[in-house]
Amino acid sequence: MRVFGEHEGNTLAQLRDVATRAEHAALMADGHLGYVMPIGGVAAYRDQVSVVGVGFDIACGNAAIRTDLRGADFGPEDRVSLGAIADEINDVISFGLGRTNKADDAPVDHPLFDDPAWEAVPAGKRHDLLKKARAQLGTVGSGNHYVDVFADQEDRIWVGVHFGSRGFGHTVASAFLALGQGRQWGERVPEREVLLPLDSPLGHDYYGLMELAGRYAYAGREWAVRKVVDLIGGRELELVHNHHNFAWRETHYGEEYIVVRKGATPAFPGQMGFIGGSMGDDAVIVRGAKPGAGSEIDKLQREALYSTVHGAGRVMSRTAARGKVKRKTGKVIRPGKVSPEMMHGWVREKGVILRGGGLDESPHVYRRLPDVLEAQGGTIEVLHTLRPLVVVMAGADVFDPYRD
Repeated sequence: MRVFGEHEGNTLAQLRDVATRAEHAALMADGHLGYVMPIGGVAAYRDQVSVVGVGFDIACGNAAIRTDLRGADFGPEDRVSLGAIADEINDVISFGLGRTNKADDAPVDHPLFDDPAWEAVPAGKRHDLLKKARAQLGTVGSGNHYVDVFADQEDRIWVGVHFGSRGFGHTVASAFLALGQGRQWGERVPEREVLLPLDSPLGHDYYGLMELAGRYAYAGREWAVRKVVDLIGGRELELVHNHHNFAWRETHYGEEYIVVRKGATPAFPGQMGFIGGSMGDDAVIVRGAKPGAGSEIDKLQREALYSTVHGAGRVMSRTAARGKVKRKTGKVIRPGKVSPEMMHGWVREKGVILRGGGLDESPHVYRRLPDVLEAQGGTIEVLHTLRPLVVVMAGADVFDPYRD
């Protein structure tokens, strides 16, 4: 069991519990408490998959495109131009709970909608789930999900997005959590460990739908990020794209395992990844290091199961940050630790144009990304540092059960 960085006792206790069932386990430096398995956790199982390990936001991940634009292309009136871009992103891309994609060019006829894996959904539920999935394809959701416009260290413009498989993935995860506890599809059950053998009917069906949710998330993110690149008048030069809530068949230590990453980015030698910071911090494009065989970094990479962080990592819960508020009336029952003045002051000082975003996503609730990257011990290389120019998120009043 390999732990990167420093963590609270309850997070470490979760990892130790996971390790009693997994063949190998690790925790990335951005780790924090999750459902059963900590966020930032990685676990390798022999011929079985953990439903709560993959999580409710199946295939949540990041995509980033480097464009042919530069910051200087926005001219001396860049603040006005970037403000207009932020408004247009907010108008064109759908943010928030259960939203239907407002655009008329979302790939709702993607071949994934004809995949045989849909047959694993009960016939009485299949039509509605397909309808929901088509409608939500390319929608961003809320919480820590976003669309960002960045400038890198050479003033090149990048566009990045972060979201997952939306209501489709959440429905699949919830259903198999219930089925794995002997209940029915659609029943609400406690968040408990459910390990499904892949040679069982349940395991086979879950894995097929999980992989389908992965294709769905990839299609949605690539549509959204390319939509924004087109919106700002850019041309795609490079795409970096990864899931960080998923399970993969991989070989480690000479054996094949099902490797579950819950809030952890795959980082095999030479593999690239996009890792966000927060609404007021830099993001990075990274690459798995290529150390010499038998070196200390090589050993660390193997113990990490070739994984790295997926973000900066929370240090404050959502409730602690925003306080407790009555949803219907908006009345503050208990104030939080982060005020609007604190959040907006941070992003204003950073020079970020922000649309949406709640106090529970303020930079104050996250670690600093350079610190967690350093704690990964040289297992990855930072290729580009991305300074946020525009950050668009769902509004603070939007609740979304599909966020990771």
